[in-house]
Amino acid sequence: MLNLVSVFEHSAKEFPDKKAIVFQEKSFTFSQTAAIVNKVANVLRAKGLRKGDRVALSCLNLPYFPMVYYGILKIGCVAVPLNVLLKGREIAYHLVDSGAKAYFCFEGTPELPMAQEGYAGFQEAPGCELFYVITSDPEAESPVTAAQTLGQLIARASVICDTEQTEPEDTAVILYTSGTTGFPKGAELSHSSMTMNAIGTRHLLNLTPDDTQALVLPLFHSFGQTCQMNAGFSAGNTLVLIPRFMPEAVLAAIQDEGATIFSGVPTMYWALLNYEDKQGRFDFDKIAKTLRACVSGASSLPVEIIKGIDAKYKIPILEGYGLSETCPVAAFNHPEKERKPGSVGTPIWGVEVEIFDKDNMVVPTGEVGEIVIRGHNVMKGYYNKPEASAKAFDGTSWFHTGDLGKKDEDGYIYIVDRLKDMIIRGGFNVYPREIEEVLLTHEAISMASVIGVPHNSHGEEIKAFVILKDGATVTENELVNWSKGKMAAYKYPRIIEIRKTLPMTATGKILKKDLRK
Repeated sequence: MLNLVSVFEHSAKEFPDKKAIVFQEKSFTFSQTAAIVNKVANVLRAKGLRKGDRVALSCLNLPYFPMVYYGILKIGCVAVPLNVLLKGREIAYHLVDSGAKAYFCFEGTPELPMAQEGYAGFQEAPGCELFYVITSDPEAESPVTAAQTLGQLIARASVICDTEQTEPEDTAVILYTSGTTGFPKGAELSHSSMTMNAIGTRHLLNLTPDDTQALVLPLFHSFGQTCQMNAGFSAGNTLVLIPRFMPEAVLAAIQDEGATIFSGVPTMYWALLNYEDKQGRFDFDKIAKTLRACVSGASSLPVEIIKGIDAKYKIPILEGYGLSETCPVAAFNHPEKERKPGSVGTPIWGVEVEIFDKDNMVVPTGEVGEIVIRGHNVMKGYYNKPEASAKAFDGTSWFHTGDLGKKDEDGYIYIVDRLKDMIIRGGFNVYPREIEEVLLTHEAISMASVIGVPHNSHGEEIKAFVILKDGATVTENELVNWSKGKMAAYKYPRIIEIRKTLPMTATGKILKKDLRK
């Protein structure tokens, strides 16, 4: 038996009275959290959910995320975390594609009405039978009249529950990622892969029960889910949950809650570097002494930011590399080894990383090629997509990342560029084709092409070039506002340029390299 829930349950037995979660003025001990995990598991069993059934979850960084997540895993079901910014149409796609039988969705906020979008998506997914709203106040009424709340659901459930036995290669989590088709694909991650990546991260960072983590990375994303939540709980860490990134919230977690670990994406470090404490709220000497490790991932971290954080916060940033398909960690700047700014380090234990040419042969040291990975961390495949899965391995035992990189003489890996057209905006993967297809549903647009353009804080911004239909009079700003209502906030193009023509090949393929120029 190897159920991923063990990373939490072991610490719940070892440290029952220790704080597991801190959220604003509230806190939950490991035993209190475990009781709610068991309640969730019991009600799902009572509703007929069984081992292998998929259960979707849309939730901000709130105590309810781990409570529901581990409750799903506890009975052998498969957790399907969804991006909280998805709109109804996008949610429906994920529910149908994953074959989810149940869906837990946070109520959201006035600015982000998640429950309404979630229920709209649920209604378009006939195979999904159960919909529950997670409310901030467990006693509150449901904002969706037809839906029961999590509080109502578990009110009378038992706090005692047996853990379902699962095999190491059983699927624990399906994480959605954009791929070569332009539509999100669900990477199937096994109990063993997820557990080993969490335990591996724990050892890489030398996590102990004395550590507290400032957790602002989205828990629906592999980085926050594995490297902080699962790894942290496995070491008996306290997690200070921050639902939305703001420099003040992170610094407060370090200064007021004693957070020793912070993980973020480059845009977060950029904001922390440029933050000015105009109110004199923070003691930066205390923060520098309290914080013992910073981790960066999701996209390459500019060397100037590394140097700036070193100077301002007196703490080195340890950069790593991975993908949703690799649970995610594949390489890391190991604390005991030399740190080379600009490099994502060397492979973690039990994982191999190579650089291949187009013929799947290893390139010489220093030459650029595609980064490929194999080891215990690699996904089983894309759920119900055998062709996409086969393409990802290209007839080899190596997962092909689609990233270009190189190795130096010491085996350190450097990310060079993107092999495909995928855009990384603020740490989120965005695939142009999906955006283009949505744009083409606008009555005024006849053609669209989307690229990523450099952006100071987000790494890349999304830009769309469009050709209007004859007689159409829509403006660029109107198209941006329309897109905002059709796509998740991290996806819609902030820049739209209307053109008369787009550069094309003789066969009608748009030349994106010319658009980038």
